[in-house]
Amino acid sequence: MPLNERQAFPAVSEKAYAKLNISLDVTAKRDDGYHDMLMIMQTVSLCDELTITPEKSGVVHALTGLPYVPGDKRNLAVRAALKFLELVGDEGRGMKIAIRKNIPVGAGMAGGSADAAAVLRALNRAYGGPLTPEQLCAAGETVGSDVAFCLRGGTYLASGRGEILTPLPPLPPCRFVICKPEFSISTPELFRKLDSSRLSCHPDTEGLLAALDAQDLGGLCRRMYNVFEDVDDRRMRTIRAAKGALLDHGALGAVMTGTGSAVFGVFLDEASAKAACDALKGEYRFCCVAEAVGPLL
Repeated sequence: MPLNERQAFPAVSEKAYAKLNISLDVTAKRDDGYHDMLMIMQTVSLCDELTITPEKSGVVHALTGLPYVPGDKRNLAVRAALKFLELVGDEGRGMKIAIRKNIPVGAGMAGGSADAAAVLRALNRAYGGPLTPEQLCAAGETVGSDVAFCLRGGTYLASGRGEILTPLPPLPPCRFVICKPEFSISTPELFRKLDSSRLSCHPDTEGLLAALDAQDLGGLCRRMYNVFEDVDDRRMRTIRAAKGALLDHGALGAVMTGTGSAVFGVFLDEASAKAACDALKGEYRFCCVAEAVGPLL
């Protein structure tokens, strides 16, 4: 049941966790213009921080403090809130979604989708849990392809447009060092370039799944691969340089996440990851250490 005005919920906070692509394959272009994907995705501890406060304005809006992030319906967090209110029959309720952005924009880490997922989790909790996890994920799919994954969290094989999720064993213990070059990459632009490219290599998804089953971190790292790195784009030279820098500083493997531009390396432990991060901070304005995060629903 929707909350009435006297039952307006107090401000509620939620973390929006980033995702990394352990692998990313594009297997076909679909008739609807989308692409069929096959990806192993991992939730990590780098997160945005959201606080949702009800307002009497009747308007749902987001505030990030970043001039290039919209606060209206173009923002996935706002669209997620509106979808939730529609589903619980409380349309017209106003709220402010304050987002402290720690996940870089245009990095390939699903920051917008993570924010949308956090809104759905937070509102469902504030309303007393009217939607099941399956209903939340179905709502998330209408907002964006990665929202259902960001809702669930953990380690998944994603197929279709990214909305078909198969849970996988968690990654072996490790740490990630994430570096982002100064530029961002447009996802639609990179897909257009991919469509005009002839891909010669694809991830060994079966080998990756076997390495996960065996908890073989080295085998997993040797097979990490992202087909977008093969796209004819001069920025991929910088991506390759970032991967090389991570490997030079002890990463077991390194790969670009999503359509970039963030690159991450996998390290055995916190100490080696921190040493690499400290060494690379002078070269990359954004550089952080993160760890794997398990299920969120």
